[in-house]
Amino acid sequence: MTKYGLRTRVSVLTIAPTLIVGLLLSAFFTSTRYQDLEQQLTITGSAIIEPLAIASEVGLKNDSRENVRRLIGFAHRQHSQFVRSIAVFDRHNELFVTSNYHRDLAMLSVNNGQPIPTQLQVSQQQETLILRAPILEIGRFTPGLNVERPLGYIAMELDLSSVRLKQYQEMITALVMVALGVILSCFFAYRLISDVTHPIANMVSLVDRIRRGHLDVRIEGELLGELDTLKNGINAMAISLSEYHLEMQQSIDQATCDLRETLEQLEIQNVELDIAKKNAQEAARVKSEFLANMSHELRTPLNGVIGFTRQMLKTELSSSQRDYLLTIEKSANNLLTIINDILDFSKLEAGKLLLENIPFDFQDMLDEVMRLLAPMAHEKGLELTLRADARIPAGAVGDPLRIQQVLINLIGNAAKFTERGNIDVSVDLKQLHDETMELQFMVKDTGIGISERQQAQLFQAFRQADASISRRYGGTGLGLVITQKLVQQMGGDIGFTSRLHQGSSFWFTLKLTQTDLPVSQPIDIEPLVGRDLVIVEPNPRTREILRHRLGQVGLNIDTVADVEMLSDHAYTFALLCFDAGKMPEIESMKQAVLACEQRANSVIVCLPTTELEASEHLLKAGVSACIAKPIPQRKLLETLLGSPEPTPLPLPKPSSHQKAPYTVMTVDDNPANLKLITALLAERVEKVVTAENGVKALALAHQQAFDIILMDIQMPEMDGVTACQEIRKAGMNQQTPIVAVTAHAMPGERERLLEAGMDDYLTKPIEEAMLESTLARWLRFDELSAVTVSDVEPAPKAVCTDQSASHLDWQRALSQAAGKEDLAKEMLEMLIASFAGVKTIMEHALAGTCSTEDLWQAIHKLHGSCAYSGVPQLKALCHELETQLKAGADIDTVEPELLELQDEIAHIEQLAPLYLNDDT
Repeated sequence: MTKYGLRTRVSVLTIAPTLIVGLLLSAFFTSTRYQDLEQQLTITGSAIIEPLAIASEVGLKNDSRENVRRLIGFAHRQHSQFVRSIAVFDRHNELFVTSNYHRDLAMLSVNNGQPIPTQLQVSQQQETLILRAPILEIGRFTPGLNVERPLGYIAMELDLSSVRLKQYQEMITALVMVALGVILSCFFAYRLISDVTHPIANMVSLVDRIRRGHLDVRIEGELLGELDTLKNGINAMAISLSEYHLEMQQSIDQATCDLRETLEQLEIQNVELDIAKKNAQEAARVKSEFLANMSHELRTPLNGVIGFTRQMLKTELSSSQRDYLLTIEKSANNLLTIINDILDFSKLEAGKLLLENIPFDFQDMLDEVMRLLAPMAHEKGLELTLRADARIPAGAVGDPLRIQQVLINLIGNAAKFTERGNIDVSVDLKQLHDETMELQFMVKDTGIGISERQQAQLFQAFRQADASISRRYGGTGLGLVITQKLVQQMGGDIGFTSRLHQGSSFWFTLKLTQTDLPVSQPIDIEPLVGRDLVIVEPNPRTREILRHRLGQVGLNIDTVADVEMLSDHAYTFALLCFDAGKMPEIESMKQAVLACEQRANSVIVCLPTTELEASEHLLKAGVSACIAKPIPQRKLLETLLGSPEPTPLPLPKPSSHQKAPYTVMTVDDNPANLKLITALLAERVEKVVTAENGVKALALAHQQAFDIILMDIQMPEMDGVTACQEIRKAGMNQQTPIVAVTAHAMPGERERLLEAGMDDYLTKPIEEAMLESTLARWLRFDELSAVTVSDVEPAPKAVCTDQSASHLDWQRALSQAAGKEDLAKEMLEMLIASFAGVKTIMEHALAGTCSTEDLWQAIHKLHGSCAYSGVPQLKALCHELETQLKAGADIDTVEPELLELQDEIAHIEQLAPLYLNDDT
C-alpha cells in the first residue's frame, strides 16, 4: 500500500475491520437462524404426522376410508398455513385416501421397488418438505408375538414458503445492521481523517514554500498530540534553514570574489599555455624539418661514400686496402641504418607513417627475412631456425615490408645479444575467422636475457636495458620502440618474457586478411610423394622442423644426427646439413658426402651462409646441389624436384610460333606498366592492342571486338570504372570479360570493382602466374597443345650487399619481368628516364611553385612505374606520399617525405648502372 495516501490508509483501516466483522457475524447468525427455522418446521410436521399414523391404524386395518379421510382432513384444516396435502397409502403402496386433490401423488408415495418406511422419513423437494411415517399394526392378541407390522404409511407435504419468508427477513435485518455499522465507521473515519490529514496537508504546503525559498513562514495554532510535535519540528527546521541560508549567502559572496580572482589568473595562464602550445608545435615542426633535412644532408654524402667504396671494391686492391674499404662500407651502412631508424621514429611519433595493403606470399616473405639475417647469425656460430604453422594460408594481404621490418629488428636483436645456441623463429595460427587470420610471431633466443629491473626500460625511446649495452653492442635504443609502434599501428600487440642469462622470447600478434589471388606459382609435389629421404642434421631443433615440413609433402622421412648413424637403407634423397657453430674441415665434409652418396641417389648439402665457398668443392665431389641455411621451403622443393625454376601452371605458354588466336586490349596510363603487360601478353596471344587512357579504350571498343580487356583503374580523363561501364553500352564488347588492374588491395576493393561491372581483379605488380591464371579462367587455352618454355637467361650476379636490396632488388625485378633480363633492364631504364620530370616537379613543389594536384599526378605515375622495377623502398615512399596527398595533405606536411624521396631516387640512380651495363 506504499502507493496510497494517508487518507486512503485511514479509510481502509477504519472501515474494513467493521465491514468484515459485521459481515462475518451477520452471516453466522443468519445461517444459524436459517437452519433453526427449517428444523422447527420439521419438528412441527413430526408432531402432526406421528399421531395421525397411530390414529389411522384402525381405519386402514378395517378399510374404513371415510374415517381416515375425516381424520387427516381435520388435521389438514388445523395446520393449513404450512400443510399442503396429507395422503395415506396401504402396504401395497396404493393410495388409500388423501385430504385433498394432489396433482402429483408420485411425489408423496414411495418409489416403486423401495420398501415401506418403518420409521419417520424427511425429504426436501424444491420448495416442499415431505414427511412419511409408517402405520404399524401391533400384535397384542397373538401368543408369544409382540411385533409391529406396517399396514401402510402416511405422507404429508409441508410448504416452505413461510419459512423462506422468515429467513429472508432475518437476512435483510442482518444486512441493515451491517450497513448501519459501516455508516458509523465511515463517519468516525471521516472525523479522524479531518483531524489528521488537514494539518498534514497544511504542513506539506508550508514545507513546499520553504523549499521554494520562503524561509520566513511558520505553522500556527495548536494541533493534536504528535502532530503538534511535528509542527514544532518543522518550525525549528525552518529557523535552522533560514540561519544556514544566511551563512551560505555570505560564503557564496566570498567564494564569488575568490573565483573572480582565480578566473583572472586562469585567463592569464591560458594565454601563457596557448603561447607555450604554439611554441611546442613550432618546435615539433622545426624538429621534423630538422630530422628530414639532416637525414637528407647526411644520406647524400653517405650515398657517395658507399657508392664509391663499392666501385673501388671492384678494382684490384691489396688485402689491407680491401679490408679498409669493407670496414668503411660497413660503418657507412650502420650509420645509414641509424639515420633511417631516427626518421622512422619521427614519422611514427607524428602519425605520418602509412601502411600498405597488398597481397603477398607469406612463406616467401618469411624466407626473405631469414635469408637477410642468416649471415649475421652464422658469423657468430648461431643456428637460425624457422617454423611456420602449416594451417596458415599461402596468400595474405597486408604490409609485408613493415612485417619484415619488425621481424628483422627482433631477430637482429636476438643475434646481437646471443653468443651461442639457437635463434628460433615460429609463426602460429591463433584464429581463422572468415577471411581474417590472427597470427602470433615468436623470436626465441638463448642470449644474455634481461633482468626484471631492466625490462621496464625496453620500450622507451633512446633507452636500452643497460647503459653498457650500447657501448658493447651498439645501437640507438630506437629499434624496439619502432617495432612496438609498427605492431600497434598494424592492429597487433607485442610483448616478451625473459630471464637473466637464460635467454628471451619476444612475440607479437597481427591480424591479416587471407586472399585467394595467386601470389606465387604453385609447385607440383606429386613426384615426391612416397619417396624416401634421410635428414642428417646435428641440431635437434632444425632436424625436427625439417622432418615435419618435408613429412607434410608426402616424403618418407628418416632423421639422424650424424652420418655415422646412417643405416644401410637405400634412399632417394639425402639432406646433409652442417651446423654453423661446428663446421668441419673440407675433407671431413667430403667424407660425409661420400657416406651419404653410398646410401642415396641424390645428396643435397645445406651450408651456413658463411661457408658457401665450400659449395664449389662439394659440387665437384658429386653432390646434387648446395643450399644456404636456413633452408627456404620453395627452394628445397625445387631442388628435390630437380628443376631450378618453379613448376609452371597447368596453363601452357604458347611460343612465338604458336600463340593463342585471341585479341586482347590492355589499358594503362603508365608507359612502364603498359610495356610490361604488352610484353607478357605478346608471348601468349596473337594480337595485343594498347590504350593510354579510358577515352582511347572506349574509342577502340567501338571499332572492334576483343576477347578480353585488362583495365587500369586510376587514369586521367576517364577512370577505369567509367570506361568499363561505357564499354558495356557498346554493342561489340557487351559480353567481353573486363579485368580490373589496380595497385590497391584494400579489403572490399575486389567486391567494389566487381559490383561496378568488372569481371575479375588483378593487383599490381602483375606476376606472370597471376596473369596466366586469369587468362586461363576467361580464355580457352586448354585447347592449345603444351609448348616447352624457353629457358630463362641467368641473372647477373648481385654486386651489392643486402643493405642495397631495399633500394634496388634485382632478383625481384627479374621475377616481375617474368625472368627476362632484357625486359627487366628496359623497365629499369624507363624508370630512370622518368626521374628527371619527377625531380623537377618536386623541386617546384618544395619552392612553392607547384600545385598539390600536379605533384599527386607525378607521384601516382612514378608509383605505377615502381611496381615492375624491383625498387621496394621507392615504391613504399610513393605509396605513402600518394596516400597523404589524396587525403588532402599540403606540400609543407609531406616535405620530409619529398626529401626522402629525393634521396631514394639518388640511391637508385647510383645503383642502376651496376645492372644496366652489359659487362656486369
